[in-house]
Amino acid sequence: MTPTEIHERLKARFGEAVGPLSEPKIDPFAVVKGEAIVEVARFLRDQPGLELDFCEDLTAVDWPKRNVVEVVYHLFSYRHRHGIVLKVEADRAAPRVPSVEGVWKAANWMEREVYDLFGVEFPGHPDLRRVLLPDDWEGHPLRKDYQEAGGWHGIGNVRESPLVELRRLDEVAMAEAAKNRPPPPPPPAPAAPAPAAPAAPKA
Repeated sequence: MTPTEIHERLKARFGEAVGPLSEPKIDPFAVVKGEAIVEVARFLRDQPGLELDFCEDLTAVDWPKRNVVEVVYHLFSYRHRHGIVLKVEADRAAPRVPSVEGVWKAANWMEREVYDLFGVEFPGHPDLRRVLLPDDWEGHPLRKDYQEAGGWHGIGNVRESPLVELRRLDEVAMAEAAKNRPPPPPPPAPAAPAPAAPAAPKA
């Protein structure tokens, strides 16, 4: 099935809970209301002819000017070799989207990553905690207004270019080699001047 045909099945079943399909592009998408996402996901997985059994990716996009964080679902059916992209728009001030971990187990760590880096809560997730950063890390680094806090527990988060360090090591090695190199031999003594030629006899 094409994304358009999958979308038509969703509209017929869920009506206004599923928005229109986007303009034709590589991955056309539809926006789904957050409260319907679990039911929509289960329908897509279980409905004969659809059977989107693979949550290929679950990520997010931060839109500060729209005050929205989009949670994005890339879904695929191995049986039918078709797929669709869905989005849920969450309030950026306190983003919450029901977990689909109960539909696709692959969503477990993906939702944790979105929680970690974007701050989206997923009610119903069995173990929602950070997966990349320490538990006491402040903020969510993929928010577009995220500000670096200067490191974590004394560990800096600024690194100079490795080329700078390599050049420094080269300079140290060159200085050490110069220090251990034997001094050059003294220059040879200047040659003695040649004796003056005898004067010619007078006639």
